[in-house]
Amino acid sequence: MRQPYLTLEDVNVSGKTVLVRVDINSPVDPETGKIQSDTRIRLHAKTLKELSDLGAKVVVLAHQGRRGDPDFVPLRSHAETLARILGRPVKYVDEVVGEKVSEAVRSLKPGEILLLENVRFHPEEAVSKSPSEHAQGELVRKLAALADLFVLDGFSVAHRSHASVVGFSEVLPTIAGRVMEAELSVMEKITKEVKKPFICLLGGSKVEKGSEFVEFLLSKGVDKLLTGGLAGNLLLYASGVNLGEASLAILRKRKLLEHTQWMGEVLKRNPGRVEVPSDVAVKAEDGSRVELKVSELPSPHPIYDIGSETINRYVEIVRGAETIFVMGPLGVYEEEAFAKGTLEVFKAVAESKAFSVASGGHTVSALRMFGLAEKFDYVSIAGGAFLEYVMGKKLPGVECLKAAAERFKGGL
Repeated sequence: MRQPYLTLEDVNVSGKTVLVRVDINSPVDPETGKIQSDTRIRLHAKTLKELSDLGAKVVVLAHQGRRGDPDFVPLRSHAETLARILGRPVKYVDEVVGEKVSEAVRSLKPGEILLLENVRFHPEEAVSKSPSEHAQGELVRKLAALADLFVLDGFSVAHRSHASVVGFSEVLPTIAGRVMEAELSVMEKITKEVKKPFICLLGGSKVEKGSEFVEFLLSKGVDKLLTGGLAGNLLLYASGVNLGEASLAILRKRKLLEHTQWMGEVLKRNPGRVEVPSDVAVKAEDGSRVELKVSELPSPHPIYDIGSETINRYVEIVRGAETIFVMGPLGVYEEEAFAKGTLEVFKAVAESKAFSVASGGHTVSALRMFGLAEKFDYVSIAGGAFLEYVMGKKLPGVECLKAAAERFKGGL
């Protein structure tokens, strides 16, 4: 059965100006703006290279961070990184719209690539509106006037009804890029049949998404939910454990404590199915790893990892699984002293007989750091979009691809 959206096979891009929305949102050093992980850039580089090789004039739209966050920085370093990966020049303009952008786009030659400034610098971008409403805004109007085609390649932003995701499909022929195409193809496969025992590792910090996903997984028959990272810390707190002010302050800063009551109710309704750490590793004042039983909490030091006892328990559960979803690292894996939990449990997943799926930018970065990415059956850079798609929700970006396929099928 043919997919309900158009792809590069359906168009001739030679000599055409093509707007491409990618997701190269990456960990960066807030002091220098330098990229610390190029995982997402490497992935989208494949789509951009193909378009360039086909003779398109490629204009790239991307975001970095959120307004007010330390990683909300310009994309100059991203352009330099992309050029290094592609082995060809990548032009960069420090504006999203305006005369400088118009001149740069119009001067592009076939095969050349231009990266525009962080699209979230534009006030119309990070606002949820309908596609038709976004199509009337300055960002979409001015950029669409310069282009012949729009390519949505960022599955990981497809759950956001933002201007650069959904607006262009109203006014330009719109197709899926290679990353989007691959993600949707595999998502169809993994949502149709899940073999049991089915376990899920939920870590990282996006508990606001994870809380709803926990409920969904439990309703769909997940056998075990293994938790770590801030998700595990929040569940410990919800179960009545006093973590200590240092760890609570982190949860408070991330605005995660508001999920405490709901998480507590989930634990009560699902005894034996949600696994929380029985021991943790805290970061002492000298930066060293100190392991404590949960019964020894609170600690004046922040929890940075799961402990050895929890690691061993999780590894044993992993070894008996047939399907494993991994969403989020189990600790501060970027620091060597606190990478143990994430490394050992992820390694057990990679070596298991289970069908293994990993999602989320930090998850993928950890897997690549440990050299494990190629050992998983499927690795997705999407986090929130992955969760929502698995739960059966309609993603605005995907719906726009489908609508565009109907609207422009006779005119590409």
